[in-house]
Amino acid sequence: LADVPKSLGLPLPDVAPRNRLTLARWFTDPRHPLTARVVMNRLWQQFFGVGLVKSSSDFGMQSEWPSHPELLDSLAAEFISSGWDLKHMVRLIVESATYQQDSSAAGEMWTRDPENRLLARGPRQRLSAEMIRDQSLAVSGLLNPAIGGPPAYPYQPADYYKGIVVAADYPGSSYTVGSGGDLYRRSLYTFWKRTVPHPTLASFDSPDREFCVARRSPTNTPLQALALMNDPTFLEAARKLGERMLTEGGPDDATRLAWGFRTVTAREPTAEELTMLRDLLAQHQSEFADG
Repeated sequence: LADVPKSLGLPLPDVAPRNRLTLARWFTDPRHPLTARVVMNRLWQQFFGVGLVKSSSDFGMQSEWPSHPELLDSLAAEFISSGWDLKHMVRLIVESATYQQDSSAAGEMWTRDPENRLLARGPRQRLSAEMIRDQSLAVSGLLNPAIGGPPAYPYQPADYYKGIVVAADYPGSSYTVGSGGDLYRRSLYTFWKRTVPHPTLASFDSPDREFCVARRSPTNTPLQALALMNDPTFLEAARKLGERMLTEGGPDDATRLAWGFRTVTAREPTAEELTMLRDLLAQHQSEFADG
């Protein structure tokens, strides 16, 4: 008879049919010891870069012990009592004093706790591949917020599929770049093949879909800088942000630069940062005039 592991201490009801619906109800039973903890650990990992249990893909006998067991238990209990309300849990974490700490730290603290397992400072990590693209489109004003619909086909190098995808006459064997608002849909809707992810997203560590991963491996490569400087999506976003700075940023260069900095980083620039930006602008203006 189909059943669930007895070691988890929550058997299936004797009268329930052994089907997928019963299994789904078992997973979300408030007495279930695992589901809420796994979800909260991965949510914590999304915000802090590493979960309360570092081995987020393994909660078994060989997993790492939680760095803060009581905190993980509290989050799991709150998640269940809220009716499995994920938005509530996101709000709870981002409004916490722990999350809102400054991400800077003295050199000694970085040496003692490089992964911030002690939570003595705020999180400091790079956005995911999809978020990097969506954020650039959002601050430029190009992002298409439409929900649902068919896949989107944003810019992709010509002949990218050549020699990789079989040249057959069926859907998915070719890639035709979209137009209009389709180019700026959220990355969630970007078309990609199982073994050939979109090259821009792949450059920023987006995995392919041949297998599931609980945690992406972040890298820092020259190819990522080249993508930001040359990919048509980022070039168009940069140009559009420049237009917004000219039309919405204020009457002079200083206010426009401050507006653009604040729009991109969500904070005001320091005097030193603003001076650097003004010097860079003057340099580019001089080069443009000479050209």
